[in-house]
Amino acid sequence: MPKGRLEAFSDGVIAIIITIMVLELKVPRGADLQSLRPLFPVFLTYILSFVFVGIYWNNHHHMLHAARHVNGTILWLNMHLLFWLSLIPFATGWLGENHGGSWPTALYGAVLLMAGVAYLLLERALIAQHGKDSTLGTAVGTDVKAKLSLASYAIAIPVAFVDDWLSDLIYVAVALMWFVPDRRIEAVMKE
Repeated sequence: MPKGRLEAFSDGVIAIIITIMVLELKVPRGADLQSLRPLFPVFLTYILSFVFVGIYWNNHHHMLHAARHVNGTILWLNMHLLFWLSLIPFATGWLGENHGGSWPTALYGAVLLMAGVAYLLLERALIAQHGKDSTLGTAVGTDVKAKLSLASYAIAIPVAFVDDWLSDLIYVAVALMWFVPDRRIEAVMKE
């Protein structure tokens, strides 16, 4: 079946996720700069989450651009990914409001881990649908970057109970690793 509805629906859900996250930023009661100080951890968490959602949207776009068609399994795996992405605003809010808390930091990592697993499953299903020699299969290969991300999240979750700031640094490191545009699919499509 064609992929257009899947792309449009995914774009809409991701846009709503970003909207929900920004709506969680509460306007301070004061009119001076000091009134912004308590919002600083919330804002930093929002920035990190916005970057993660942007990374997923960007890579999802590239992945589906390389696909020609989808099937029922791919539709459900895409919904699985969107489910985990839809939990990012909640995890962002809890972490932002309770910075320094082990459980919010661990939950944030768990949501990122599950979104990463869901993305990898979707990617693998698309490669299975189109073949290992397809544009996507050739571009992605073994996807070391995705597996490194999953390992980093899996490490950061238990570390949150020892040093939540170290977990936060791991999350930032993963975001920075993906923030550099991944041009594998574009490069293969040009060939």
